[in-house]
Amino acid sequence: MTDTLTRPYAADSPLAVLLDLAADASGPDESEQRDDAETAAAHYVYRAYPDSLAQVVDAMAWQGYPSFTGAGDRRHEPAAVAWLDGGAWLHHTLRLSERDGAVDVLTMIVPCTCGRYTDIGLDTEDVLLEILAELAPTRGRSVHDERAGDCRSVPAAPLSQLAGGWR
Repeated sequence: MTDTLTRPYAADSPLAVLLDLAADASGPDESEQRDDAETAAAHYVYRAYPDSLAQVVDAMAWQGYPSFTGAGDRRHEPAAVAWLDGGAWLHHTLRLSERDGAVDVLTMIVPCTCGRYTDIGLDTEDVLLEILAELAPTRGRSVHDERAGDCRSVPAAPLSQLAGGWR
């Protein structure tokens, strides 16, 4: 009789089956989102950057993060980051839209000479190599330019704390 009070339908009834389907369709939990983000990042790098990033960024180097809702109720999809050293990071996520479906978005985040960070969108392996050639003279730092306004107000401390937290 207790079962009837907590679940007023049979365990194998159509309603029970439908409710179980709905529970399964709610999407992956945070742990699954992290794993999926890491896997998506590793696969994308191996597929799109076989002669550069795939040679130096191991699949296990990716740290996944679950989706979240940020300021202004903007939803951020699950993402993964990989530490490159010297203050540089890779950030991968999927941009989802009804028109395009899922599109891989890879960003390299590098320290600026002013102490902040610059994010650089990477579209192809050729773009990555051009960016790396520009960063080589400054040992991986973006040259600060007040007119360009391309560095962000993100201080180095939070990112370095993140690196220490999972490396």
